[in-house]
Amino acid sequence: MMFGVASLSSVTNHASNYGPYTAEALVLASSNLHEKPLHLSCGLLVSKDKFIQPPRRRKGSYIVSATRNGNDEPESSVGAYAADDQSLIISESSRNSTENDSEKEIIASSVDLDDNHLQHAQNQILGNQGNLLDKLKAVHMHALAMEQWNASRLKLCHGRHAVSAANLIHYLALKSLDVDQLKDELSSVGLLNLETINPYVIAGLSTGIQLLENLKSNQLTASMMRKRVNSNRDLLIGPVEDKRSHIMVTVGEEAITNETFINDILKAGTTVVRINCAHGDPSVWSETIRKVKINSQMLEKPCRILMDLAGPKLRTGRMKSGPCVIKISPKKNASGNLINAAQVWVAQKGAGSPPAHVSPDVVLYVDGQQFLEKLQVGDTLRFRDARGKQRSLKISNKFPVFSGVGFMADCTNTAYVENGTKLYIKLKGNKKRSLFGSVVDVPPTETFVRLRVGDLLVISRDSSEDFEQTKLTSSMVGSGSPRVTCSSGYLFDSVKPGEPIAFDDGKIWGVIKGTSISEIVVSITRAGPRGTKLGPEKSINIPESKIQYEGLTSKDIIDLDFVGAHADIVGISFVRDVDDVILVGQELKKRKLDRLGIVLKIETKDGLKNLPLLLLEAMKLSNPLGVMIARGDLAVECGWEMMGDIQEEILSICSAAHVPVIWATQVLESLVKTGVPTRAEITDVACGARASCIMLNKGKHILEAIATLDTILKGSCAKVKPDVRPLVLPNLIS
Repeated sequence: MMFGVASLSSVTNHASNYGPYTAEALVLASSNLHEKPLHLSCGLLVSKDKFIQPPRRRKGSYIVSATRNGNDEPESSVGAYAADDQSLIISESSRNSTENDSEKEIIASSVDLDDNHLQHAQNQILGNQGNLLDKLKAVHMHALAMEQWNASRLKLCHGRHAVSAANLIHYLALKSLDVDQLKDELSSVGLLNLETINPYVIAGLSTGIQLLENLKSNQLTASMMRKRVNSNRDLLIGPVEDKRSHIMVTVGEEAITNETFINDILKAGTTVVRINCAHGDPSVWSETIRKVKINSQMLEKPCRILMDLAGPKLRTGRMKSGPCVIKISPKKNASGNLINAAQVWVAQKGAGSPPAHVSPDVVLYVDGQQFLEKLQVGDTLRFRDARGKQRSLKISNKFPVFSGVGFMADCTNTAYVENGTKLYIKLKGNKKRSLFGSVVDVPPTETFVRLRVGDLLVISRDSSEDFEQTKLTSSMVGSGSPRVTCSSGYLFDSVKPGEPIAFDDGKIWGVIKGTSISEIVVSITRAGPRGTKLGPEKSINIPESKIQYEGLTSKDIIDLDFVGAHADIVGISFVRDVDDVILVGQELKKRKLDRLGIVLKIETKDGLKNLPLLLLEAMKLSNPLGVMIARGDLAVECGWEMMGDIQEEILSICSAAHVPVIWATQVLESLVKTGVPTRAEITDVACGARASCIMLNKGKHILEAIATLDTILKGSCAKVKPDVRPLVLPNLIS
């Protein structure tokens, strides 16, 4: 994110010359700093939404005027013009003033605005000849001027957010200045670090000034602002006790099918449970929330519920179900020799998922209570798989479950098990008699298309299983080309040939080759060496297309009724501009949900660019406020190489606004999926510990991931230092 940068020399000159009037003279700021660079030294005019080149009266002379209320007639204006003797005259007027002396004039020292003078002033101030105190005062006054400039906007913010909104304005003012040299000078005297004062800009600057002037500390202290930051976090996601950040975990249907799942994740350290409204239905959500509340009370561990509205996200549609067959695959080396047997969970139909501490490769449910009651550790189950090959499972362990017992078994050969497969065991002492149990509830196999570089993929609006050959596809692709569906009309109305398109969080990339009302043809430009799978319900991103959609879909508005009645926080997906936040506020006010927490999910370029304005608009509401860094879609939309800078910028802006941040997407992903983290994941978590909350997505090893994250956060909170021994010089005397 780029902010306008002003020459500090110009601001310092103004500050040293105008004294107490600097705050009025320096209202050269913009409500949107993303449009054009702000060069105060050039005397640019600033309107509500853009910078204006002022009319030039004579060489080196500018007139400065500002409209504060967005109307043509200024609510209050500040003017500056060069007099005949090249003195700068500052005038202030108010349209509501009735006093005779409505205009005040202050004659400042001579200021010549030609290029040579500006270069000389910059060299003088930034070349170690300027006074450090004057520079810091100039920055301080510039921040106050920015606040005054945005007074009408700040008045619209709810009282709960007033201080935080003002600090956000101060932060933007600081970012608009080139203060690199000032940072170095302050650091050299060990006085102030401008990189760490984002949550309390004015307090930090005031303290630095007063330390330099050897005065008493300002009443608005940094500690008070820190309390404000913590207060906003506590309102949204609750206080933390023994770690700096909360742990959020995304849950799905496993919260219902596994009786102990919620209890286990709460014990491991989860403090916020996230439910994605894009999946499941109110019956699943209700049962999940019921279990969270019961276990939270039982364990005396507070846990809040965040529900993400699905938003207008583009996804691939459903695909035709595959056969109900499950593959059992033991691990073997390159020579085909067994490394590890496949772990198979065997339990009665309706028994639910295996215990959380058990991690089977395959789950088989069996219809046959008598059969299971006779099983013992060491028994061997025999069966013919879907190919007719003889296979066996050896029982290695036995566990009590909610509705009886379950067994862990080892399988040393690859097998394909389908519904109706009969498992049998010979009874001891009676070789002719065996007990049988039938495998049931085998889920259909996942269907997908495998895409390789150069393939032509057809995206169809039609969700039916039979695709008709259209004029577009018949002229561009063959009948055997891979196809997927997307039910959203936004996609077909927005893309144009030549624009890029990405699938599954950027795992697959392509270029639009052709479009029609009902179909899009994509040429695949990036995929894995052996091709990459694209399945149902996978994300579609069109980063360069001008897509038009409402901030809340009809489904979101319906789901909001449920969220307001059952959850603590609502996540607003794909928020892009102020209108999206206004719509959310209107829907919340209709339902009188003034205590429901709001989390703005930053997932698009527009959302990132407009973040300060989004926060200021949301601060008009009394609701607790937060921001989620949705790094998956952001990386696709903005470019992976930019993610480091982007997440830092979001953290800085939210720190200035005292808004808690949720660090999300692919946190400890390898650990969650495979049980082994990468080193980069561990350092990513350490970096994310600066956020108020870190989110984990569901996976096979989620409990290990929660425990690991909890340990890291507690360690960072305790500020554990490595055991480093003091350096001892060797004795060189023989």
